[in-house]
Parts: sequence; C-alpha cells; structure tokens
Amino acid sequence: MTITVHHLNNSRSQRILWLLEELNVPYEIVHHQRDAVTNLAPEALLKIHPLGKSPMIEDAGNIVFESGAIVEYLCERHNGAHLVPARGTDQHIRYLEWLHFAEGSAMTPILLNLYTARLGEAAAPLHPRINEQLESHFQFMEDGLKASGWFVGDTLGGADIMLSFPAEAAVKMGRAANRPNLTKFVETIHARPAYQRALEKGGPYAYA
Repeated sequence: MTITVHHLNNSRSQRILWLLEELNVPYEIVHHQRDAVTNLAPEALLKIHPLGKSPMIEDAGNIVFESGAIVEYLCERHNGAHLVPARGTDQHIRYLEWLHFAEGSAMTPILLNLYTARLGEAAAPLHPRINEQLESHFQFMEDGLKASGWFVGDTLGGADIMLSFPAEAAVKMGRAANRPNLTKFVETIHARPAYQRALEKGGPYAYA
C-alpha cells in the first residue's frame, strides 16, 4: 500500500518527503496550501486530524502526525534501520536527543521570532530574549556537528533529516554566516539527489 503524505507548502513536512526519497519508498502527496493572508494551514487538514497538523501520513490504516514520530515510524517500518544507531548504544542516546531537540527546543525561538515579527513595535520587549535564544540554539547546533558533517555518526541519519529545517532556517535568517559547520551541512543536504527529488515533488520551498 502506498503511503499518503499530507504536505503543507513551505513547511517542515518537506523533511518527510526527503526521508521517503532516501528510503526509496513509494508515496503519494496530498498538497495543502497555506492561506495567502494568514499563512495558516487550510481547514481541509482538520477533516483528517482534529489539530489539522502537517506533516501527517496515512499508512496501512495508521494516521501518524508529529515529525519526530513520523521519522521514527518510517525508519522502523520501511527499511530505515541504516538511518538509526543501534539501540542500547551511546550513539542512539545522542540520536534521540537531537531528533527531539529539532522540534522540542530549536523550533521554539524560531516560531517566536516568526510570530512576533508580525506584531511590530508591540513585540520589541521580547526581541532581546528571542535573539539570545536563537543565537544559543544555533550555536549549539554549530558545535554539535561532527567532523563527519553529521550530527550523529559518520553518515546521514534520521536526526539530520529532522534538524534540516532549523539549519535551513538559520541560513535563511542570516544567522549561519559565521557558522561554517551549519552552512556546510545545509549545502550538503541540498546537494543530495533524494533531497532534490523531494523538492521537485513537493513544490516551491522557501528554505531550499
């Protein structure tokens, strides 16, 4: 059975398309477009899940949402063992930390920066703290990249795919100019054939 991906334009669901391309798993895309004025996801997603989340996949009767959960699900059920360190190892602990850091920690200041930018001067008191958090989180990522160019181990892993969006955001926000490891990481993932195929299928993506 083919996996269905509910894909929202210019969103973190691009990572799931990339992962599926790396796994060489057949899938079909249901495209959802943000509202041109509010930038919010369409109500059509609410018909599938009450929170209207994207990314979201349908596979063998399962509806799975939350990016980290989707990455773990796909790696476990669709021959992605090579993207996950062996359980019970120190590398697997680091893998889990980075996998959940991508959404649990890194995205908080990124989203706060996005939302407060729409408030103009009303958000000015928040900017120093948000800026501090952006810098510390991006520097944490910069320092966390190994000599291999990946966050865990010597080859691409699921955590790298999850961290692609925060890294791309750092570049787009102009906060990677003094962070060569992050810059190189983004250049490397963008050059991968699977990433390019995902872009072709997913449509315009402002972070590529």
